[in-house]
Amino acid sequence: MRELTVAVVQMAVKFNDVEANLMAMSEWIRRVATEQKVDLIVFPELCTTGYECGVRFVDFAQRIPGPSSNLIAQRASDFGVHVAFGIAAKEKVESVLYNAAVIVGPDGDMVGDYRKVHLKGEERLAFRAGFKFPLLETDFGNVGLMLGWDIAFPEVARTYALDGADLLIVCANWEKSNDQEWRTYLMARAFENTCFVVAANRIGTDATLTFGGQSMIIGPRGKVYAEVENVRVEIPPEANTAAPVSAIVEQEVEGYAVARIDLDEVRRYREELQVLQARQPSAYRSIVKQY
Repeated sequence: MRELTVAVVQMAVKFNDVEANLMAMSEWIRRVATEQKVDLIVFPELCTTGYECGVRFVDFAQRIPGPSSNLIAQRASDFGVHVAFGIAAKEKVESVLYNAAVIVGPDGDMVGDYRKVHLKGEERLAFRAGFKFPLLETDFGNVGLMLGWDIAFPEVARTYALDGADLLIVCANWEKSNDQEWRTYLMARAFENTCFVVAANRIGTDATLTFGGQSMIIGPRGKVYAEVENVRVEIPPEANTAAPVSAIVEQEVEGYAVARIDLDEVRRYREELQVLQARQPSAYRSIVKQY
């Protein structure tokens, strides 16, 4: 059996405040790792900066390895865990920036990183698109990293699955208004590739966008192993603009969800269902054509 314990952290990222976010991440790592033994902790996309930083990304972006990734690597080493998180990255050429995800290991080593391929909206003004999907080998299995809008493209998860990924890690800044889309995509990626999906989405608000949480851990047959659940709160009559009565609504909260999973289930279901083996690539030529 290849069992491991994974956790997803649902943060309220502080907009344009790298130091505060790194302190919060450090505290979450300490809290999660001391409350139970875990092998992997996953944070949201761009969790060191916020999402709508615009030209400020030039100031916030860092090399990998760099100060932020080294700090989180040290925290990972302190508690003996793998940590995956989103960060604004830059190359030697200062103006070349990427929306990136990083995994650091329990020895404080850099396991690998990924540069987001599918940039949405204003991201294209700040970042350059990545162009490959590196399969990362860890102590517990093969991992594929995805960022936000990547989950809307089935080619990403399928590429990782064909290369041997057991586990897909999704770091996201997914908007609250599109929460049904978020859940549907995550379920689809797990079902169609018979793999585990560990997805961390942030909450809170940046300049104009509000983010929807619903961070979760999903199994290869769509079972939700764990989820950061909303809380029910009452809105008093004077604050309810829809009608002058009190109302009960669900509110996203900071927190984390943890689950024990067995990566051998991936191999078992793939052998049983034969989804990857039954593919007919010669019939899919249109998929690689530019629209």
